Amino acid sequence: MITIKGAQKVFPGKHGQLKAVDDVNLEINQGEIFGVIGYSGAGKSTLIRMLNGLELPTEGSVTVAGRVISKIKGSELRKARQEISMIFQHFNLLWSRTVTENIAFPLEISGVKGPERQKRVSELIKLVGLEGRENAYPSQLSGGQKQRVGIARALANNPKVLLCDEATSALDPQTTESILELLVDINKRLGLTIVLITHEMHVIRKICHRVAVMESGRIVELGKVLEVFKNPQQQITKRFVEQVTETEETKETIGHLLELYTHGKIVQLSFVGEVTEKPLINHIIRDFDVIVNILQGKISHTQNGSYGTLFIHLDGELREIQKAIDYIHSQQVGVEVISNG
Repeated sequence: MITIKGAQKVFPGKHGQLKAVDDVNLEINQGEIFGVIGYSGAGKSTLIRMLNGLELPTEGSVTVAGRVISKIKGSELRKARQEISMIFQHFNLLWSRTVTENIAFPLEISGVKGPERQKRVSELIKLVGLEGRENAYPSQLSGGQKQRVGIARALANNPKVLLCDEATSALDPQTTESILELLVDINKRLGLTIVLITHEMHVIRKICHRVAVMESGRIVELGKVLEVFKNPQQQITKRFVEQVTETEETKETIGHLLELYTHGKIVQLSFVGEVTEKPLINHIIRDFDVIVNILQGKISHTQNGSYGTLFIHLDGELREIQKAIDYIHSQQVGVEVISNG
């Protein structure tokens, strides 16, 4: 569906050239929800704007749905953009138009006739859950409702690709969850390819099938979301994963536990996929002469499966504790000893 080959984007600057995108090669599959994560200045916004021709690569090529976006111009580019829609962080709605009129706008530009246009708008309003708000203006809507209008408008011309530029960054956590669930639903119903950029790992964890991590214009890590959670390779990726797995509350709790348990071992366990459902702790208590205290745990769900972390305290003779740890290793569970009492 999307192929990026050797893409570079260089901007002139006061202190020389700035390479915003540096030799990016990427394949995104049809029907995939693909995430690009990076901090400010990583190049992710420039990269996503290349997908609809808002930015042209200095070198390399960008192909979307069979069209080489980096080469076409004029009417051919306008036609291609009808198949590549975009939603934005700050909604970009027309404030003088109602919900219905905002959604109808791209259909008007495309020359869709009145009855057909109204039918399509009604379908989209139902799809995004805005029944009863058809005649409201953007100033009368919540942030989540505004983004739903933006999504409906983006879907008006039946695009093949939906680009999401930090689409949930301006929303509160609860509203973010509802918008992400809507995007997953749309992806499943329509088979739509979705590409989103973000700096928030919980967004990637919630809906993406695969993720590319960007730093200084380059893709430094790429893979299925569950695999990236399980085994992050780059330091920047580990920092993003910690956004979800090691919150400030968790770190404070661990610090308190280190002071509380001065004997035995505090161990962090990492579970991936089906392993999260195994009765591991029961087996440890039954088969080894150790005392097990469950301190804190959390399971996160991704599109590829579940990922969990659990902190436990093992007490007893060191030999028995080590046997228990060796057994945990054998069950394909990640083990990290946090403290040695």
